[in-house]
Amino acid sequence: MSPTSLGDLAQSFMLRHRNTALKQEMTRLTQELSTGQVADIRQALAGNYSYITELERNMEVLSAYQVATTEAQIFAEVTQTALGRYEEVGEKLANSLIVSGTSTVGAQANDTAEEARVTVSVLISTLNTKSAGRSIFGGTATDRPATASAETLLSELRAAIAGAVTPSDMFAAAEAWFDDPAGFDTVIYQGSADALAPVQLTNRETVSFDTRATDPRLKDMLRFASLAALAEDPSLGFTGSQKGEVFVDAGTSLLGARDAIISLQARTGFVEAQIEGISTRNAAEITSTEFEKSALLNVDPFEAATKLEDVQFQLQSLYSVTVRMSQLSLVNFL
Repeated sequence: MSPTSLGDLAQSFMLRHRNTALKQEMTRLTQELSTGQVADIRQALAGNYSYITELERNMEVLSAYQVATTEAQIFAEVTQTALGRYEEVGEKLANSLIVSGTSTVGAQANDTAEEARVTVSVLISTLNTKSAGRSIFGGTATDRPATASAETLLSELRAAIAGAVTPSDMFAAAEAWFDDPAGFDTVIYQGSADALAPVQLTNRETVSFDTRATDPRLKDMLRFASLAALAEDPSLGFTGSQKGEVFVDAGTSLLGARDAIISLQARTGFVEAQIEGISTRNAAEITSTEFEKSALLNVDPFEAATKLEDVQFQLQSLYSVTVRMSQLSLVNFL
């Protein structure tokens, strides 16, 4: 068989082609070794993208749920903190009212009424708490405060109890005004009558935040604190003993209302625990899905390193051959 030789131009083209192919192979292997994943996904999946597409879609859905879960977690924490503050200031005022109601010192009664007014302001401020710019006790009307100011509340309540002769009359008139849909719910409450829609945290699970400022348990504490704040109002003309009666009754009622607030805290705590459990499961699903995706695209680092060394050796050999061939000439031969 006669030998076959290549011309100089063909030989040069062959060397350049081989050099390019080896460099591309080395780049691919270097990328795979550094990322731990195959560079050519199509080849690794044999052109079948359906499974990995489903995994990526699941990851997008889970990530969206995780964002919703985080937002719900923050909302629940803010709500729990607000309820804790609401219960705390109510309990503090209750103790002061009971002590003051059994005292005969007029100056102390004035101070207690002032403390009650400050407490009403704190309670109103708490009802207007926001989470990420959203009112938490205003239902679907998250873009505005849940209630009017403390001054407006005391002014409207003062008008509602006008004409009360005894503390019992005062308490009855206040209860009627707070319970009347045309009273507190219309004049003071500025939120929506509709509760927030349940928050979807998985394709099967939701959580609800349906506590509004019109909740009777929240209104009761606000009512008794407001009555204590108005006990010193000159228009009522109450005697010292009547003021003391208002303070004691309001303080005792505040302690009862405090128990109702604690029940709200317990319910919110249950929601927090539910969100925490869902968040943990979502995170586990994301990790599992990422592992499944990685299993499809992962490369063996030892195998990739071995192939890379082989390609580097071939490239070095090619360079050596190229140098030797470039030094061949007829002059040197002769």
